[in-house]
Amino acid sequence: MGKGRKAKTALPDFVELSDDCKKVRCNICKALHGQNSGWIQKESLAYHLKSDVHAHSVVAQQNRESIRTAGEQSMQEESAIEERDFIMLSSTIKPAVTTTAPVPRPSVEEQEMWDNHAFSNEIFDAGIDHTAAAVEERKRLEQEATNFDLWRGADFLPEEDPNDGELLMDQLEQDDILTELLQNIDLNSPEATDLLDEEVRGHTRQPKIPDAWSPYESKMMFLLDTLDNLPRMRISNSLMNVFLWVLREAGARDVPSLYHLRKVQASLRKSSGVPTTQHKSPKGNIYSMNDPRTLVAMDWANPTVCDHIRRYPVIPLDGVISEVYHAQKWRKDADRHTLSPMYDAGDRHYYIDELARLKNGNFIIPVRWLEDDNGNVFADAYTVTFDHQFVANVIDSNPILVKTSDLQDNFLDLMDLSLLPTWNSQTIESGHPERMPNPDRALAEGDPLYASWIDVFGDDVSGNRSKSWNKHWNTYISHRNLPRKFLQQEFHTHFVSTSPVASIPEQFHGIKQVIESTHKKPMKVRYGTSGVQVRLKIYVNCGPGDNPAQSEVCGHIGGNGNHPCRKCLVGGPQQVKETDIGFHSLFEAGVARSAEGILLDVKSQVELACLGIAQNVQNQQTKNGIKDGYTQFWIEHLIDRARTLRKNHPGRTTVDIQTELLTWVHENKSDIYNPFLTLDGFDPALDTPVEILHTILLGIVKYLWHASQKQTYSVRLQSTERSGLSIHAIRPNYIMQYAGSLNGRQFKTITQVNVFHVYDLVDATRFLLTKAVGELAALLWIPEIRNMEEYLSDIEVAAANVLDLFAMIDPSKMTSKIKLHLLVHLKADILRFGPLVGVATEVFECFNAIFRFCSIFSNHLAPSRDIAFQLASQEVLKHRLTGGWWPTIDGEWERPGPSVRNFIHTHPTLQALVGWTNVEPLVNGSFRLEPLKRGASQKVESRKYIPWFLTQGAKTLNYTSEDANSQWTLCRFTVARSEDKCFVGSWIFARSPLHDGEVITGRIVEILANTVGNRAVI
Repeated sequence: MGKGRKAKTALPDFVELSDDCKKVRCNICKALHGQNSGWIQKESLAYHLKSDVHAHSVVAQQNRESIRTAGEQSMQEESAIEERDFIMLSSTIKPAVTTTAPVPRPSVEEQEMWDNHAFSNEIFDAGIDHTAAAVEERKRLEQEATNFDLWRGADFLPEEDPNDGELLMDQLEQDDILTELLQNIDLNSPEATDLLDEEVRGHTRQPKIPDAWSPYESKMMFLLDTLDNLPRMRISNSLMNVFLWVLREAGARDVPSLYHLRKVQASLRKSSGVPTTQHKSPKGNIYSMNDPRTLVAMDWANPTVCDHIRRYPVIPLDGVISEVYHAQKWRKDADRHTLSPMYDAGDRHYYIDELARLKNGNFIIPVRWLEDDNGNVFADAYTVTFDHQFVANVIDSNPILVKTSDLQDNFLDLMDLSLLPTWNSQTIESGHPERMPNPDRALAEGDPLYASWIDVFGDDVSGNRSKSWNKHWNTYISHRNLPRKFLQQEFHTHFVSTSPVASIPEQFHGIKQVIESTHKKPMKVRYGTSGVQVRLKIYVNCGPGDNPAQSEVCGHIGGNGNHPCRKCLVGGPQQVKETDIGFHSLFEAGVARSAEGILLDVKSQVELACLGIAQNVQNQQTKNGIKDGYTQFWIEHLIDRARTLRKNHPGRTTVDIQTELLTWVHENKSDIYNPFLTLDGFDPALDTPVEILHTILLGIVKYLWHASQKQTYSVRLQSTERSGLSIHAIRPNYIMQYAGSLNGRQFKTITQVNVFHVYDLVDATRFLLTKAVGELAALLWIPEIRNMEEYLSDIEVAAANVLDLFAMIDPSKMTSKIKLHLLVHLKADILRFGPLVGVATEVFECFNAIFRFCSIFSNHLAPSRDIAFQLASQEVLKHRLTGGWWPTIDGEWERPGPSVRNFIHTHPTLQALVGWTNVEPLVNGSFRLEPLKRGASQKVESRKYIPWFLTQGAKTLNYTSEDANSQWTLCRFTVARSEDKCFVGSWIFARSPLHDGEVITGRIVEILANTVGNRAVI
């Protein structure tokens, strides 16, 4: 034997080796599971032989053999007994005539068939040359493996059917310490009879699914699937086996095996789940993606969600702006053709850009649909006038607001009535007649057609809980047509894709293709409550994220460049920024960037790259601060190609080589340029708003964070009255110990209380900065804007104060910290998106924990695919729990049984586990009584009432307002006009009952309710 070589181990008899000697198949498992047990890698054989699945199969085979052997012995014994009885019987009866038993002879036709079969030289042929077909199939598979980069087997696995038994077996064979322990005590090895019963049940009959728990077989299956898909409580296969064992031992009904549970889950996911598709980026990186179309459609098909979806920009009540759809982007800035193009009047559809007639006989052209908070629909419309010859003119300089209830005839009605006018030359030049009828009418095919807007969040996240960095790029979305109170719940944050190798723009390349497919072929969905079929287009509203991620989306060079702002062209070389003019420019917004301008700059860099001179490209990138990380890969590729062509063909001119490369660039431009820069309805420079978590809390507040005289500060922080702050318990010792590594929640606490504790611990200028930052933070975290003009003025002043004070304390921060300059863009972002709490990223950052659980419990071989599968299953579970509809193979729509869709409404614990909150608005003036207590006998005591003269209220100035003998009981809290819960001890602002509503400040000492329970006083 050669030195250093291991002896070759012979394969067991029951193991079959493939033709290429690289794969093996276990015939024992194949006999038990049939097609569900396929080929595995030869290196995995040792692990397979130790797995519980193989052990089950061996036990089942042994039992089958024993049963078969026992049956054969029994048949032999019965045959011997029958033969013995026959001999005994025949010996007692003498036959009258001895005859020979006739031998059966085959018929003439049968004998001829056997003769032909025995002496024929022909071979049975199904009409296919198996040898040639095998060669062609092998070549095809090799080509596909090369195309999809599958030879890196450990890094990426090909897309597999989630219903495939081999995939399920691979998942069940994942090893951990608990599995080994369970194998040692034979807990994972069920009785052979149970295994055979499971096989018979799975192959011979389908269980009848009760309608109440549809699509599950039973309540037990529903509960197990729910338990297995809780976002923050991931369960391994081994632990699930323990749960199943406990249920069996406890005598529970309908407890399945783990294999059967996984089969049911895979079947449900295939029939009603979110499609997970595999994509290959232009750079060659493979990743899996959950279809965003299905994720958006689920909201429309969900009866608990669909009625909260806003189809059009909303006219806010009393001008109060609290949502994205109240703000300027939807109302004015967005291309009106990216908004919902039609209004459904029931018997007819009205589209923008089409002529319509009002009930008063006037003609208009709707250009943008709007709705109010009550769901009433309006239209911004151009008026149409006629001259004495009935020639029409469109007045498009000043749109009017029209109620849809005043509409009478749409464009098709006017066409049928022959009332379409002749247009004058000015209107024709403006292009209005060319847009009639609206092309979207043909796409809708008679169905209502709406636009859904999504936010796309991308970030790099570790897949580990430990400090070991396991980098993944994740992409999440949220449905912006929903109110903020929904989007701030984890329930409405949707995972799309992840990859350890494909960057966010690479992943968005595939997402963009899916989004744009809805513009040409809108997706169909059943509306959750009415059952009407509607069609949807998808557009991107904004791209929230931290500053490096947003710079990558914008194709920006980053915060360390000479032009560090992704939104404007402010800056320059360090020498320029240190001059008076350059330094002052950092306090104002520079020339605005745009997607069109960024794309032109990137294209100019690509043209320079085709010359093969890298320095020219670097100079261009430094000049304007544009260095698109996505396109940079192709720029370097083009530089190398240009140099190679020039080296291999010295006679060719530079212009000739550049022309050849630019031709290639033009043919592949969709793969070369950043997909964020070419998406309709999305401008990265405008639609990446200032993110208050990373820019304010982890930026401005962190720069200010100063912890001198730690002991004094810690004591003051501990003594903070936090009842009116709606925050968690303040842990001053932890904050002081880890002062350099605090998170956003702790910085938010410090921002609110710092001004009360550092007044004598810092110098006067820093204390002024502390107050300025606190004021700015209070303005930014406001949930609704009642007067936009006044609010923007306050924001502008507060931001300027912060910048001025930072410049006084440390001027170098103005030139080195881009987060300070971004404060000047707060005003524009608020005007475009409304309150910035609506585009904050806290909910996405929280969702990273859910992703991390899935990463830990993935197979670690194909993490992108495996994590996408798991999170898709969670999405489907949430959809079922809330009664959502899904399409079947035959085109019909189904929903879960009543027991499934009503279960979450009666179980608040499950609501919390899946991140769903049924928000009920607090009513001003409402209250809650103190809970009843248990006495010494553990019996609930009756509620106690006390007379007015014994309460704290009898000591007030207006104590005579109540009867001295009236009975009152204590309350736990009452609700203020701001919807805050006010407890005993809370400081409040209230209107005095003695001085004509004068606002007074006080502290609650007692909350009382009368015996009827319809009134409370404080």
